[in-house]
Formats: sequence, C-alpha cells, structure tokens
Amino acid sequence: MRVLLTGHQGYLGTVMAPVLTAAGHEVVGLDAGLFADCVLGPPPADPPGPRADLRDVTAEHVAGVDAVIHLAALSNDPLGSLAPELTYDINHHASVRLARLAREAGVRRFLYASTCSVYGAAGGDDLVAEDAPLRPVTPYAESKVRVEDDLHALCDGDFSPVFMRNATAFGYSPRLRADIVLNNLVGHALLSGEVLVLSDGTPWRPLVHAADIARAFAAALVAPRESVHDRAFNIGSEINNVTVAEIAEQVAEAVSGSKVVITGETGADPRSYRVDFSRFRAAVPGFDCEWTVKQGALELADNYRKYGLTREDFERRFTRLAVLRAASDAGAVDDTLRWRR
Repeated sequence: MRVLLTGHQGYLGTVMAPVLTAAGHEVVGLDAGLFADCVLGPPPADPPGPRADLRDVTAEHVAGVDAVIHLAALSNDPLGSLAPELTYDINHHASVRLARLAREAGVRRFLYASTCSVYGAAGGDDLVAEDAPLRPVTPYAESKVRVEDDLHALCDGDFSPVFMRNATAFGYSPRLRADIVLNNLVGHALLSGEVLVLSDGTPWRPLVHAADIARAFAAALVAPRESVHDRAFNIGSEINNVTVAEIAEQVAEAVSGSKVVITGETGADPRSYRVDFSRFRAAVPGFDCEWTVKQGALELADNYRKYGLTREDFERRFTRLAVLRAASDAGAVDDTLRWRR
C-alpha cells in the first residue's frame, strides 16, 4: 500500500516507518517537525514527505494514498493540561479534518493512534476491555475520545477507521522521549543513581514497547476488513500491566547500583488501570507483543550508555514540554505552536 504516516518524525513514527517499509509498503511522511531534532544516536533515515502542520493538511497530502496511519498529536498529559485549547485544536479538530479529507480522497483504511488512558481511573481488580466506560481525566485523553466518536460517525462501506488504543509506550527510539514513565526512570537511574518516583507508586500502568506498537499497526493495516472495521483495540500485553512501584523495581534491577526512591510528593495518580489486550490477538491471529518491561529497561540503559545520554539532554532535549518552551522562548514558534516564517 501507499501509506501516509503522520508524525513520522516523532518517537513512535521513527520506529514505525522502517517496520512499514520492511513489510513492503510505500511510506510517505507528514510532520510539523517540532521534535525532529530530538535524536539520540545515529540520525534516522526518514521517509519522504512534507514538513506540514496537521492543521494545514490539504487534499493534496492524501491524494493517491491507500491508507493513513495517524500518529501526529500533542502527545502527553502535562502538555495537554498546559494548553488544552491547542490540544483540542490539533488532536481533535485537525485529526477529524484529516479523516474527512482522506475519506473524500478514497482512502480505505484509517488507523488512529488512540490511548488506553481513555479509561482514566478505572479502579477495581478487573482487566479493562474495550467496551468499558471511558473516563478520561486529562485534555489529552479527552481529545482521543472525541476523535474516536467522530471517526465512527465517518465510517461507511468504503472508509474503515480502526482505533488503536496504545498502552503507555516505552523503549529506545532514535528520536527519544524521556518524559514517559519507563524511559524517564531508566534515565534518572543512570544519571543520578536513583529510580525516582514522585507519586506513591500504587497506580497501575499498562506498558508496551514502541516496536510492538509498530508491529501491531503493520498487522492491522493488512488485516481483513471484517476483523478490524470501526473497532477499538487495546494494544499491549497483560504481562506488562504493572504498578509504578513495580516498574521502578525492574529499573533498579536493570541499572546496577541504582536504588528506588518513592517520594509520594504528588500523591496517588488518578490514572490507574489494568488492561485486557485479548481482542486484538483474536482479531489478528498470530500477533503478540515481544517485549517485557524488564527487557525494555535493559535496552534503554544500554542505548543511553552507548550514545552518551547527558543530564542536559535528558531534561531538555528529550522532554516534550521543555522542547516546546525552548522553541517558544527562542521565537521559533508562535503561541499556537506554529513555526514562525
């Protein structure tokens, strides 16, 4: 297929593009480039594609495309809470506009990167499946729920949206993020000797490696229509349903000489849930995640050492909020996060 991959210069997109290419697809990228320079290690070989803001997508961008994989978004909860109006403008309105243009252009499959955080404070001991009530507690998660609803209204006999509710990502990517839980804890352990947990450590988190997310999207792209059409899928593995305290302990095992420090200063995080991932395995036989949290911690530690992660990089270059603040302070972007010309 000819696949438009939005967010191809992001943390997940940089991992996904080569997976799609290796599967035989022609990949075209589209990215605003806000995080294109967040590189740790050799510069990645990006697929061709324009530097374009998601809010400025036109029919030309989706012409001749067979499928869209839509990753581009303002992609973490602190950022969404800082500027909720931008989160809704980009993550919700621009995403639905892209889907409408894609449908009009004859795109048949639209894979949307949603999130397991739509379940919010699920509570209880039961695993959360896709038909559970959605209780988003942040603008980021709320924007994902709104897009799912609007894409459902757009689906028809030709246009087939699929909602990929990813667990919290982890693992090495050439374009690193240090502001997601496992990546952050490993970095802090290496740089300070402490696995620093600011919450009380009790919330449950479902985790999934970036490479497993990429494999899941590649599988959904070619799955029979009747298996995936207009359906939501949790993407991850039950083995990686872990508490934040358990994540910290596995990081301490992976980073020799480090110790777990749970301060509890931010209290109990309201986002706590364990997730059932069986629906996607049933819809796409043969698929299962390959990475555990422990393996991911070891991989991250190895690459952080190999490529010389510094505290400056960790706190500024690989933290989304810090990158955008620096671009704004330098006058490179305006108040709407558009590049100044």
